[in-house]
Amino acid sequence: MAQPFELPDFYVPHPARLNPHLEQAREHSTAWARQMGMLEGSGVWDQRDLDSHDYALLCAYTHPDASAERLSLVTDWYVWVFFFDDHFLEKFKKTQDRAGGKEHLDRLPQFMPADPAAAMPEPANPVEAGLADLWRRTTPHMSRDWLTRFAESTENLLNESLWELSNINAHRVPNPVEYIEMRRKVGGAPWSAGLVEFAVGAEVPAAVAGSRPLRVLRDAFSDGVHLRNDLFSYQREIEEEGELSNGVLVLETFLKCTTQQAADAVNDLLTSRLRQFEDTVATELPPLFLEHRLDPAAVADVMAYVGGLQDWQSGGHEWHMRSSRYMNGGGTAATPRALPFLPEGIGTSALRPGRVTPRAVAARVRSHLHTPYRRVGPSQLPDFYMPFRTTLSPHLDAARRHVVEWGAAMGMLEPQPGVAGSHIWDEDMLAGYDLPLCAAGIHPDASPEQLNLTSDWLTWGTYADDYFPVVFGRPRDLVGARASHERLAAFMPLDLGTPPTPTNALERGLADLWSRTAGPMGDDARREFRRAVRDMTASWLWELANQAANRIPDPVDYVEMRRLTFGSDLTMSLSRLAHGRRVPPEVYRSGPIRSLENAAADYACLMNDVFSYQKEIEYEGELHNGILVVQNFFDCDQATALHIVNDLMTSRMRQFEHVVAHELPVLYDDLGLDAATRRVLDGYVQELRNWLAGILGWHRGCRRYREADLGRHPRPTLTTPPTPIPRPAAPTLGVPALSVPALGVPALGTSALRLPTPLAR
Repeated sequence: MAQPFELPDFYVPHPARLNPHLEQAREHSTAWARQMGMLEGSGVWDQRDLDSHDYALLCAYTHPDASAERLSLVTDWYVWVFFFDDHFLEKFKKTQDRAGGKEHLDRLPQFMPADPAAAMPEPANPVEAGLADLWRRTTPHMSRDWLTRFAESTENLLNESLWELSNINAHRVPNPVEYIEMRRKVGGAPWSAGLVEFAVGAEVPAAVAGSRPLRVLRDAFSDGVHLRNDLFSYQREIEEEGELSNGVLVLETFLKCTTQQAADAVNDLLTSRLRQFEDTVATELPPLFLEHRLDPAAVADVMAYVGGLQDWQSGGHEWHMRSSRYMNGGGTAATPRALPFLPEGIGTSALRPGRVTPRAVAARVRSHLHTPYRRVGPSQLPDFYMPFRTTLSPHLDAARRHVVEWGAAMGMLEPQPGVAGSHIWDEDMLAGYDLPLCAAGIHPDASPEQLNLTSDWLTWGTYADDYFPVVFGRPRDLVGARASHERLAAFMPLDLGTPPTPTNALERGLADLWSRTAGPMGDDARREFRRAVRDMTASWLWELANQAANRIPDPVDYVEMRRLTFGSDLTMSLSRLAHGRRVPPEVYRSGPIRSLENAAADYACLMNDVFSYQKEIEYEGELHNGILVVQNFFDCDQATALHIVNDLMTSRMRQFEHVVAHELPVLYDDLGLDAATRRVLDGYVQELRNWLAGILGWHRGCRRYREADLGRHPRPTLTTPPTPIPRPAAPTLGVPALSVPALGVPALGTSALRLPTPLAR
């Protein structure tokens, strides 16, 4: 059978190394799989399957420094997880048996008790037998914190198989953002990251395990592993198994391009995620170590973990090239360019240098080439897909008067004492921004007091979002920005105690809002809301760091951080908190609810990017705009990027509708929710609809983004503008560029995009 596409030229910056205990792991894993009942008689594998897949080789490449004992145990874990995947395919996916699949998955957490001494049920099949044995053998080596994290990632890996099964049942290909999020759970790479800690004998300290840098390292690693696997497994999954969850198919469907073009785009995204990993190690880990005052041993543990993740990437690539489980013939990736004097064959890959491709180099350089304040012209607005209607509160006019008075009372309409350039708003600007219009659409049924409070929160968040880039961004004062972020926490005391005396409008406004909002909350709700505010202000530090480096963000990192910089979780929290204790916390943590909220957040964030493109690019010198991120990633022009962004908005809105229609009813039944809780959640869905429609109505009605509004205020300039870097010539990769005449895209400079004419729809 011919391959559907040629494998692209992979970016593999670290050479793979082979563990010397390979043969011992092979013998042990074969005996263990037979003992657990996974081979002859299982109806899934026989000895030939296990030998041809060679999971011991995978683990020997991905964990080159593990001891013989740990390599054997890690190999058993991988034999188990691949057997689980194939077992679930045979028993439940092919038979479309969702009920049986759920019953099977619901039992598995019982074989991973938090207390290692707790009793387990009697295993009823090889999957359960293998998990019980592995858990007993692993728990003596690791801390309770690691066991909790690893059990959670294992449950995510298992449970999200239902998501794949549901998508097959619905004959539905996910959109790109949805796919990346769900692939991390069902694809298992976060689970693999946990095993890296075990293999290298170095746990990530609990104090930093949940921090942004460690989360980004885990997620970038996971995306790299999954996207690489998608390229190698496309033929097996799509043509043989009927899968719909494959990154190549996802982009092929979303971009309406050829399979080869989609494969190249997936490889570009894989490269971008690996570069994100490298940037995070270089720029975000050192400040993290200082912030948490990690001792040398803890720092060494984190760096050992980082090295283990790098080994996994390179070793995983080498294994894919050799395993019969995957497509690995043809293309530049199948014929690595070895130097003539270096030895060839298994075990010699460490002698070959890592592969850094011309395409990867060009993309890295391009991400630092943006020239701020360049003329782009008025923002072009597409025909937005918005299936919900806007209803406005009857208290809107009163809230408009209140906000201007409140902003003036907080000091937002005047310079801040001793802070140069801090006079960012005046009364005319605040009135024109018309933030009560947004509040009135988001909460059309609010009382006058509730509408004022929501309007004030929106005003404070918008003022703070404008304040940070001007006061801290232009002078590149990252230290001052972090100090301000940390100080703001003092104005949200969890015990409702007396905060410090405010020194500026930012602090004064937050202190006032906290006193009016946090009082009626319970302890857990107050803590959750404070975290939402902190996450938003911390995300602005990420923006300032990118600005200082003149670095356009990686597209995945951008989408995920944009939810925070936009304050999506903050404004959604205002709705969730009104539900009190009527909805169990695990419901809000469930996959369908998170998918619903993220789809809504991404639609609103990208919508804001479309409206604010001229304001941010031309007037503010910004780098954080979805259209610019797409332009940079695909090396395309503004018109093409706008169409891609609008298509992504539409797909996220349709996902929102899909979750409401198909996934929430299943969630209600799976969790056994009573009628009252279902009504609360149905009301929350309506609140999110209001949120989406209200935000679009505000963008259309306010005076913040139109060129006439922008021209009324002086254009800022950088104190020290970045020095433009000469643009390199695009590497010739042997694939001709295609123009999209209907969108006005010239062939020159679009080689990374190479989209066919159907995109011009």
